[in-house]
Amino acid sequence: MPQSEPVSATTLTVASLDQLRRNLPPLAFDPGTDPDSDTLAGAAEYLRHYHIERASLAPGVRHRMGRVSTNGYRIAAHYWLHPTPRGTVFVVHGYFDHVGLYGHLIRHLLARELNVVAFDLPGHGLSDGERVTIASFDHYTEVLEGILARATALPAPWHGVGQSTGGAILIKYLLDGEHPRPLERIALLAPLVHPRHWGLNRLVYLASHRWRKAIGREFMVNSGDPAFLDFVQRHDPLQERHIPLEWIGAMKHWAEALHRLPPSPHPVTLVQGDADTTLDWRYNLRLLRKKLPNLHLHLLPGAQHHLVNEAEAIRTRVFAALEF
Repeated sequence: MPQSEPVSATTLTVASLDQLRRNLPPLAFDPGTDPDSDTLAGAAEYLRHYHIERASLAPGVRHRMGRVSTNGYRIAAHYWLHPTPRGTVFVVHGYFDHVGLYGHLIRHLLARELNVVAFDLPGHGLSDGERVTIASFDHYTEVLEGILARATALPAPWHGVGQSTGGAILIKYLLDGEHPRPLERIALLAPLVHPRHWGLNRLVYLASHRWRKAIGREFMVNSGDPAFLDFVQRHDPLQERHIPLEWIGAMKHWAEALHRLPPSPHPVTLVQGDADTTLDWRYNLRLLRKKLPNLHLHLLPGAQHHLVNEAEAIRTRVFAALEF
């Protein structure tokens, strides 16, 4: 949601979103055969509510949305085509997020004459899967690879940008080894390794995960944009109010597995705020410097965790650090 923009007047409901989810057509990443989003029942209301409707984007942009069946999931995916693209950027969102919250980034990339591909992770947004949980972060990476495998018609060079959990997914994708068509440039925005107070939270998880399925979610102040914080907590029907302990376990195993993965010489841009109270970012940077020796760090004073939805002055610096 754009900073300081009034809350959308649409009456988007869980029921209408469920209907849109059922209406999503198969997506082939072929603009010649994939239907325009204007023809999809329920899409206009969804796009307006999240302020990613065509009128808010660069002139001449085409938009397609639908579903991709991959790795046992029906994944909701979008792509935006610039009339004169310099390449394609794959956007990977964070935990509790979905494509609808990434309008600022989508608009920035399109203004940079880049095509954009974005998708809802399993259990998020319009994708299926048990809500906001996963058995293993491997499944997230497999879904990313499934999207990449189907998007081969989109122009090179390909790049990737991931926020928080999305950053972790891109790190795992990179360190797992060679890929048929690798991402040329990768940008990590406050990537997840250890959350803040992980030592204590890990003990709580170990003591309770066998008898407790979930804990309540506390909406954190993770951005300097009060309109975004209000929108997520009060006006976004795609938000969940619980954190499954299964997901915390998957995060724990991801952090442990990262130590065993070999380093990669691939150049990576990492943007991190020094006011991030979601992550143990100092620990994370120490580890990631070892795993990514060609890491280019932008440490932003005053920036909090949700960098793609920070206050405008900080968000401008975040996007300026992206090297594509």
